[in-house]
Formats: sequence, structure tokens, C-alpha cells
Amino acid sequence: MTRPLLVLDDITHRYPGATGRPALDGVSLTVEAGRTVGLVGESGSGKSTLARLALGLLRPAAGTVRFDGLDPYRLRGRADRPARARLQFVPQHPRASLNPALRAGESVAFVLRTHGVPRRERPARVAALFDQVGLDPALTARYPRELSGGQLQRVAIARALATGPDLLVCDEPTSALDRRVQAQVLDLFTELRERHALACLFISHDLAVVRSLAQRVVVLRHGRVVEEGTAARVWAAPRHPYTRALLAAATGAPPEARPRVPPQKSRAPAAGTPLLPTPPHRLPEDQR
Repeated sequence: MTRPLLVLDDITHRYPGATGRPALDGVSLTVEAGRTVGLVGESGSGKSTLARLALGLLRPAAGTVRFDGLDPYRLRGRADRPARARLQFVPQHPRASLNPALRAGESVAFVLRTHGVPRRERPARVAALFDQVGLDPALTARYPRELSGGQLQRVAIARALATGPDLLVCDEPTSALDRRVQAQVLDLFTELRERHALACLFISHDLAVVRSLAQRVVVLRHGRVVEEGTAARVWAAPRHPYTRALLAAATGAPPEARPRVPPQKSRAPAAGTPLLPTPPHRLPEDQR
């Protein structure tokens, strides 16, 4: 039986000065070791905020975040580097996340240096990481401006793998790529997950993308989980109108043929019952 690796329990987050609905409102999800959870929703649903909370870059207003029992917000400084190394991030826009003044190999070597890998070992380690993500090691000498979008994303993945992580948080890592390159990168994620038994929180607005990669899917709308289940069940029989609308968009249905999504209801007791009769994370396993 797999163990819970990343656990977010009843997370609420509101940005300073914000009014109205919180960015996240009572969100719970679990990523088990070696498994992939797809987090799906439109822009503004709270996906990237949740990623920052999972990485310990933000502290929730309420609820708890635990990575293998640790609070990622407290992982700071040299003493915590071994634990921090186990939780890594793959960004949406790798060009913006790579230092333009460093060669691609130097960006990966910098991570190795930070985590104590001796200088003489770094070139071979960097070349091996490039090979692992399907890049010619000769590309270590290129600057980011000399690489394509797909190559840059592979460099970002190599950098994330440099510390030997147990879990990757991937925030829309294929959305900026064309369909052909997107498919190649998704195949790479599948291969890496199987080879290294990696866990992954894979964030996307595209239900078709997470269907190909994830075992479980969590659907987020306006900061609340509206549906959760196995990827196969959510794809075959979505229960919430919003999930059905995302599915219609993923399968190319024209806008006029997509389901109408009712307004999100407030959590306030006076506003009535939630859109789902039972919170998704409490559904019996055989109904998921």
C-alpha cells in the first residue's frame, strides 16, 4: 500500500487586501508516493496558489500542508537541504526561470553545487541528466536563447531531477508548447515517473493532458474542489457540470455545445447546500 507523501488538509488562503472569495477555500488533497494527481481548473481557479502552498512558498491562512510529515514552510537553510531536495518544482515558463547569463548546463550544475555535489563530479552528472530527459549533452553549452521551448522545458525538468526528488510539483509545464512537443514532454514525464517511482502534482487547465498522466484527478473551481476521483472515472462519467464543461473543451466541442455551469455557491450556511452533496474527499472509495 502506498503512503501519503503530500497532504493538504482543509486549506484556506486569502491574499492580503483581497476581498470576496478566498483564493483557496477548504481544499484537501493527497498525493501518494509514486503516484500522480492531476489538478485541473481554469485560470483563476487557485491552482498556482495551491502549488506555492505545497512548495512552502506561501503559508495558508487555515489548514495544514505536510510533505512526508514535514511542514514545507519550515524547510529553510542548510540543515533542511536534504529534505528540501526531495520536493522540486517544474515551472510553466522555463525561459523565465532560467538565468539568461548562464549556459543550460551551468543552471543544472548550480543546483548540484547548492546541494553539495563536488565540482569534479558535476559535469558528468549534468550530462547524465541531459541524456535522461532526452537532450544531447552537447546542449549543456547553449544559452537559453539558443534553445527551443521544448528543449528549455527539458532543461527545467533536468534541473528539478538534479536533487533526486521524491515529488515534483508541475505548474502547467506543457501549456506553452505546441501539441507535438507537448506529447513528447508528457511521454517523458510518464517515463521518468516509472523509472524513478516519482510522485507528481501535475497542474493543468486541460483535462485531456492530466488524463494521460494522472491516476487521480482533482477539479478546482473558484478555489474549491468540486470533483475528485480516478482519472478514468472522471473522464468517463464526470459528475459536476464544471467538470463536464472542461471535458467538452478538452475534446474540442464548440462553445455552444458545452454544458452550462451554474454559479458557484458560497460556503456560508445561509447560502444553502454545496454543489456536491458530499465533499469529494469523503466519497467512499468504490464511488470514486
